[in-house]
Amino acid sequence: MTDEREPREPGRGERLARILLRPTDAAALAAFRFLFGLLGTVSAARFLAYGWVDDFFVKPKSFLHYWGFEWVEPLSSRGMHALFVALAAVSACVAVGLFYRAAIVLFFLGFTYIQLVDVTNYLNHYYLVSLLALLMSFMPLHRAYSVDAWLSKKPPSDTLPAWCTYLLRFQVGTVYFFAGLAKVNADWLLHAQPLNIWLSSRTYLPVIGPLLGERWVAYAMSWAGCLFDLTVVLFLMMPRTRIAAYAVVLVFHAATKALFPIGMFPVIMVVAALAFFSPSWPRRLLRAFGRKAQDPDLPAPPAAPRPFNACVAAAACYCAFQLLWPLRTHLYGGDVLWHEQGMRFSWRVMLREKNGSVTYLVTNPRTGRTQEVPPRKYLNSRQERDFSTQPDLILQLAHRIARDFEAKEGVRPVVRAQALVSLNGRPAELLVDPERDLAQVSDGLARASWIKPSPQSPPIHLEAIAWHRP
Repeated sequence: MTDEREPREPGRGERLARILLRPTDAAALAAFRFLFGLLGTVSAARFLAYGWVDDFFVKPKSFLHYWGFEWVEPLSSRGMHALFVALAAVSACVAVGLFYRAAIVLFFLGFTYIQLVDVTNYLNHYYLVSLLALLMSFMPLHRAYSVDAWLSKKPPSDTLPAWCTYLLRFQVGTVYFFAGLAKVNADWLLHAQPLNIWLSSRTYLPVIGPLLGERWVAYAMSWAGCLFDLTVVLFLMMPRTRIAAYAVVLVFHAATKALFPIGMFPVIMVVAALAFFSPSWPRRLLRAFGRKAQDPDLPAPPAAPRPFNACVAAAACYCAFQLLWPLRTHLYGGDVLWHEQGMRFSWRVMLREKNGSVTYLVTNPRTGRTQEVPPRKYLNSRQERDFSTQPDLILQLAHRIARDFEAKEGVRPVVRAQALVSLNGRPAELLVDPERDLAQVSDGLARASWIKPSPQSPPIHLEAIAWHRP
């Protein structure tokens, strides 16, 4: 008697495993690993060569901490310099795939620690680098085209599971999408601010300089930037538009690099956007230059390992967090560009021009005597520039002043702040309640009632420069 039953249809979990574990050409991810490591080496070397290690981590008298990470302190001068040398070394190891697993984990820990030392150093692309390093820590990117593969007794593999590419695409796509979504606001679209302010300050540039003073140019660039961020991932995903979309990526980030002091961000995004290309794009590029580069044979997807479901659940939680965390500011209401609650880690890139000045009034409750304490007593000029527009940092320094006063005078003082801030060229207004004793206010995730409402006036409109008129 023969078995005539129909072949069993794969279940939902089995189909998901086939999609995520499908072997793909390892060439693209090997190129990504190399470029990521190279960027890490160059960035660490720049900090050492330009003296930024001293400027950012040694010379400041005080550091402002992230909420929940107040315990993170900088190392000694020698320690910080050694850390950056180590970061350059492990980045080089990541690039060539030498001791890759240990190198990428150490890079993630070291780089993230550096970012946690002082909030005033926060940049969106530093956060992105930490996230990419975290994801790469779980990826076997040393299987192919690496020193590890060359030294291994096992035969080298030319393939990597598809989930590695999917995760990188998700992370990079998240940055672009939320950066575009954040630009859908009145200041950016209806008033072309802060671009109008920034472009008008660059009219000294040759050839294009006079044009940057025109208001219509600021409007055109504001709308183009918003549409670019919102749509570029879609066009990068489609094979027919991918090359053209990447050309636009190159032009867009080259322009932002030329016009604005935004560090390595354009370079990082140009490298990160390569994740949307075919896994075999390096081989195709070699063939275009007449070199032999044969595509590897792609075997059938392997059977799902035992912890597959747990790994999928962990990845789903990570993706859900990345989608929800940038939206948390909507729970606070108001203008996030003003109160800054939910501003960090939400991919709000280049949305505000804020300038402020802060003076603390410290009152001894025993004597009633009040004295002024300038932030410069604790912060250098760079730290003060960033601190003076961010309410949670103003609160944090108020606590520091209160502790120092209490240690010296033996009594907890009343600490109030006169913080005048201008947002996108508006007249300066009070950022925090000047009558509130900040020494009695606790920091946290709750809505801050001690922050004043955002200004209701429109941002400044700079007049066009009559460069073409007699």
